[in-house]
Amino acid sequence: MGSVDGEIPAVWFLITSFGFIILSYIQYRNYGRSLETIFLSLLAILFFLSYFILVFKA
Repeated sequence: MGSVDGEIPAVWFLITSFGFIILSYIQYRNYGRSLETIFLSLLAILFFLSYFILVFKA
């Protein structure tokens, strides 16, 4: 088991963004374009961008 030193591994942002993508797809398929669908899509984009920022930071 890894140590807890306050650093979040970048791969968790990627996994979470894929989860939000799946949830937004299910939400869109069931209810169409709604506020919740837009919110989940924005969270997926935010976490996906956060992943790339952590991976390619200088």
